[in-house]
Amino acid sequence: MDKTTNVPEESQRLWQWGVPLLGALVLLLYSPILPGLVGQWWDNPDFSHGFLVPLFSGYVVWVTREDWQAISPQPEDKGLFVILGAIGMLLAGSLAAVLFVSRLSILPLLAGIILYLAGKKMLRAMAFPLGFLVFMIPPPEIIYNQITFPLQLWASRVAFTFLHWVHVPVLLEGNILVLPNYTLEVAEACSGIRSLISLMALAVAYGYITERRNWLRALLVVLTVPVSILSNSLRVFGTGLATYRIGPEWAQGSLHEMSGLVVFIVAAGLIVVSHRVIGLFLRHKDA
Repeated sequence: MDKTTNVPEESQRLWQWGVPLLGALVLLLYSPILPGLVGQWWDNPDFSHGFLVPLFSGYVVWVTREDWQAISPQPEDKGLFVILGAIGMLLAGSLAAVLFVSRLSILPLLAGIILYLAGKKMLRAMAFPLGFLVFMIPPPEIIYNQITFPLQLWASRVAFTFLHWVHVPVLLEGNILVLPNYTLEVAEACSGIRSLISLMALAVAYGYITERRNWLRALLVVLTVPVSILSNSLRVFGTGLATYRIGPEWAQGSLHEMSGLVVFIVAAGLIVVSHRVIGLFLRHKDA
């Protein structure tokens, strides 16, 4: 039996014709904004996960298509006010040269379009893939800097403690570790901010796919903070130990860059392991 027979005809017309047309109009409206956003994903490793965010949102929309295609459109005029507000955000952000506001405005714009054309039920069905798009937008520089420096200090302090435990002579001055043969600066890339933002996006996506309990999904996201700090502290510790035992080349070049990828994979694995351990604990508790 063809499943499309259960889909209201007006809903089919909306998604076959209305959405592609509106998508083209949105791309035209944001044509001055989107190239710079994509360029930032490409040029800044901290935000390279932005390429994957819309792909995952599109994947969620695709796998849930039978659910939202079965919803009869019930247009609401309130959506028009949301659209106008989003366009106002876009203009205000552009005039004030605040890229974050201009970029963020695309989310309420899409929400307003869905509400105006299809109603609350459709907007509710699209809430997760639409909200997930926030991870593709780099945070404002002022917030980014406020997060980065404390993480640098945390990574420095934890790595300093670990180095002391293995009897490596080291002095800590802010985010700088002074070794006998090298001065190791805990830069932004080693602070955890890169893995923290990417890990949060990964934890949200992983939780959506594997977990139905919202509180546990939220807990996985919260766990990304200590996991990110710990994993990047271990990276700094490993770099400091190798620098002291082997040589300063371990703090530079391709070996150091590769360690960042390894640490992220380990951090992602810790999120998965944490989820499994919590699941086992809950099943044992209910048994």
